[in-house]
Amino acid sequence: MRAQAAIFFRRFSFLMALCAGGLFTPHVQAQDSAAAPVSAASDPTADVRQIWQLVDYIAVDYVGAVANGAVISEGEYAEMTEFAATIHSRLATLPAKEGQAALITQAEGLMAAISNRAAPTEVAQLANSLSAALVALYPVPVAPATAPDLGAAQALYADNCAACHGLEGRGDGETGAHLDPPPIAFTDHDRARVRSPFALYEVITQGVADTGMASFEQLPADQRWVLAFYVGNMSATPELRAQGEKLWQDSAAVRAAVPDLATLTAATEEKLASAIGAEQARAVTAYLRSSPGVAERPAAEGGLAIARARLAESVKAYEAGDARAAGQLALSSYLDGFEPVEGVLRTRDAGLLAQVETAMGEYRTRINAAAPVADVIAQAAVLRGLFDATDAALSPSADDGTAAFLGAFTILVREGVEALLVVVAMIGFLGKVDRRDVLPYVHGGWAAALVAGLITWAIAAYFFEIDGASREFTEGFAALFAAIILVAVGIWMHGKSLAGRWQAYLKEQISSALSKSSAWFLFGLAFVAVYREVFETILFYIALWARGSVGAIVGGFFAGVAVLAVITVVMLRTSKRLPISQFFAWSSALVALLAIVMAGKGVAALQEGGQLPPSVVNFPRFEILGVYPSLYSLLAQLAVIVVIVLGYFYNTRSAAKEHPKAA
Repeated sequence: MRAQAAIFFRRFSFLMALCAGGLFTPHVQAQDSAAAPVSAASDPTADVRQIWQLVDYIAVDYVGAVANGAVISEGEYAEMTEFAATIHSRLATLPAKEGQAALITQAEGLMAAISNRAAPTEVAQLANSLSAALVALYPVPVAPATAPDLGAAQALYADNCAACHGLEGRGDGETGAHLDPPPIAFTDHDRARVRSPFALYEVITQGVADTGMASFEQLPADQRWVLAFYVGNMSATPELRAQGEKLWQDSAAVRAAVPDLATLTAATEEKLASAIGAEQARAVTAYLRSSPGVAERPAAEGGLAIARARLAESVKAYEAGDARAAGQLALSSYLDGFEPVEGVLRTRDAGLLAQVETAMGEYRTRINAAAPVADVIAQAAVLRGLFDATDAALSPSADDGTAAFLGAFTILVREGVEALLVVVAMIGFLGKVDRRDVLPYVHGGWAAALVAGLITWAIAAYFFEIDGASREFTEGFAALFAAIILVAVGIWMHGKSLAGRWQAYLKEQISSALSKSSAWFLFGLAFVAVYREVFETILFYIALWARGSVGAIVGGFFAGVAVLAVITVVMLRTSKRLPISQFFAWSSALVALLAIVMAGKGVAALQEGGQLPPSVVNFPRFEILGVYPSLYSLLAQLAVIVVIVLGYFYNTRSAAKEHPKAA
């Protein structure tokens, strides 16, 4: 009985059309019989959509034609054979593209499987693979622009369909009782589990000749989407929907399986079951089809949902030939989706974080290099897998408090030490030359940076959101500016450490006051060095705070402050004990190293923000040293090293000329 009902199902739009006073599409015995609505000619994707629809029919309806290697319905089997041949011939008429031949080969494989009376599972697998490849090579809209509003779904269904299919979709409507074949029951779960909302929408929209199906194209598109979601979920119960809602809210893995509206629209319960299990898939499908708006959660939830959604949009744009839009969406995937969670991920799986950043750079590199569509799709698949792994790594666990504490602690110490190295070097220098009167400028610089960081946080939190590109530009520009200043300071300090230059400089500084411009220069250097670290720390803390465990975060913060205080005291005391020539020598080396680190981080930040193109290379990653697998970043660091070496060489040569005996 169910197999017979399956045969009848593909005629449901015709029956719905009768109920609604719609159009009737007569049988057309021709090779291109898949052509349906009269308006299809105005739709450049009509051929692709119709081919996809035929492939979908084979995937679902072949079970009614063959069982255990034998034909159980001659009519159905003849139809499957004809549809497969039509698909093959129509694929050859599509616009020429790289990959079209592969589609035709897949269609030949499908024809051969049907000819050999292969098992329904094998044919369904071949058909589903072909439909996915078809849409990937010839993109068509597979989802509505916005989630359907199902508030009026029941009324829409009652007006158009209930007379035939019954108010509850059982196929027992008063008008339907006089139809032959009778209307199918939307409450048949076996049938509903293998149909996606997109497949239902296509049936409602296109109609299919040779089956008596009518086109419902006279209905507005938004109403067709409403009907597709509504009738596709009539086999679900309120209990299932409630169970699905709880699963959706509690399980990161479930949310990862349906990252966006496009995925939901194209998903069948059967396909979803392979990812999260049959019971969970049934409940989650029931919930999501009744509340498709939750699949548009990127704007509300942010994080990886945005990353997945933007990545999917990027792939579609690239498939459509718009590489520029694909690149922008790829940037948004990283900046607006992934970056807000990277602070938390760093504390849980730093290796995974590095993998995601490298993979995202490679994805953008392929787009910029106009790589084949298949290569871009393959890299996107790698990213989706890494996003799933990230979701699992960030999922709630019993050790969330410990992770939050360690995250808050390590972030503060790591960023704080970088800032301290610059500030303590300036404080130590002023102490060595007995110019403590200039210390207020240095202290004013780092204190102003703290205040500016808090103001930045307030603006971002309460007035408007700082987008990812702006964040990366701020970090990158500040890092490069600091690198340039630090190169100059390092070369200068190295020069003063040679021969007797520090003695002459010391006498000069003792006998005359530092100029106001020099004092404000120290203020500016302290501000830039500290503000960059404060800015980055605040971004990480915002991400941590959003995930809860506030007490642990506060504890980690104060523990980090305590450790930084100890480090500061040790560094200051050590600098006081060093002879001034050694102080200049060690400080120049330290400042030079910081300049190299800042140059690498600055260029990497500008690449992540899209101000510079990605340039992924096969090179080890040492984030603490600002070393990334990026050609431009490595070249920037190499340039800084060359400038420093040349500066140090010049200092040594000039010092030897001034003090030949010392040299």
